[in-house]
Amino acid sequence: MWKSFSRWGLLPKVACAIVLGIVCGLFFPQWLTRVFLTFNGLFGQFLGFIVPLLILGLIAPGIADLGKSAGRLLLFTVLLAYGFTLFAGFFTFATAALAYPWILDASASLAVFSQPQELAGYFQLPIPAVMDVTSSLVLAFTLGLGMAFIEGNSLKKVMHDFRDIIQAVISSVIIPLLPLYVFGIFLQMTVCGQAASVLSVFAKIIVLIFAITLVVLLLQFCLAGAVCGQNPLKMLKTMLPAYFTALGTSSSAATIPVTYRQVQQIGVREEIAGFTVPLCANIHMSGSTIKITACAMAIVLLTGGEIQFWQFAGFICMLGVSIVAGPGVPGGAVMASLGVLQKMLGFNEQMLGLMIALYIAMDSFGTACNVTGDGAIAAVINKMHARGNSRGKEA
Repeated sequence: MWKSFSRWGLLPKVACAIVLGIVCGLFFPQWLTRVFLTFNGLFGQFLGFIVPLLILGLIAPGIADLGKSAGRLLLFTVLLAYGFTLFAGFFTFATAALAYPWILDASASLAVFSQPQELAGYFQLPIPAVMDVTSSLVLAFTLGLGMAFIEGNSLKKVMHDFRDIIQAVISSVIIPLLPLYVFGIFLQMTVCGQAASVLSVFAKIIVLIFAITLVVLLLQFCLAGAVCGQNPLKMLKTMLPAYFTALGTSSSAATIPVTYRQVQQIGVREEIAGFTVPLCANIHMSGSTIKITACAMAIVLLTGGEIQFWQFAGFICMLGVSIVAGPGVPGGAVMASLGVLQKMLGFNEQMLGLMIALYIAMDSFGTACNVTGDGAIAAVINKMHARGNSRGKEA
């Protein structure tokens, strides 16, 4: 039976882990639940340690392999990711502005959610990262662009070996253990019951946000399909393993290995995938922007405030920049957005606390939209690079 399970693809494994986590959370004793939470704590620490190295090991050699076109592609990737994020934010504002008067009762009072005492593992083993995500990004850009413009190959060979090590860790450690990690996450959510209490009050908002993420993804892949000459629905279907992995982990960083594999299956070259996927996992925030914008609008309405376009326009533009500082871990984006919510929308402590609770309860929807949309960006960048190379050969 184990051999047959091991032959399953990642998508059915993750889906099975989600279902089992919810079911087992209904009857598992506390001691057994804590066993799985201990594993999740250790695996989470390992992810926090490996993510900066993963970014460095994939981005730096990926940029170097692009040659002297790397600077142009880097700029275009950043602009495309920010453009996707802005579009998602303004599309959400327009949709919510039309829908909220019909689905929300502005006179209703917001419930105060109690924070249940969450279970924890039996022990923790802190594994400090060698560097933080921002430092690894800057170092990867510096080394990658430097290797792209100098003629020496010594450092490039070292970075290629380092990339091989990182890819071995991805394929041999992270991907095989991801379903067990997803199981532990949903087991904890079911046992603690915090997510259910929030979801029951904001069910209509969550349905709307989920619908918006699907429409945004379809539009993103329609653009990518038009640019690349591919069927957008087939491209989106190929990215589903990344979507469901993010749905289970609520972490764009933890999903990088899966996204990296799936974008290559839609025709993206390895060096482009290694360059765009880790980068977009940290700068492309369409799904997070959808959730934060929709939730912020709902809280403003339900607390008696008014939704003003220019106020939210500035908020969305600033949000697309500020949440880049959030780590690719569950809840990172909303934590990075608290200052913008407080400064630009006037959120008080109670509203911020409610925002965090609501965001965390459905964190996976936005993360799944983020990482799946990374595939569309990677496909466009890959096509742009191919066109640039063909023009160079013609010249």
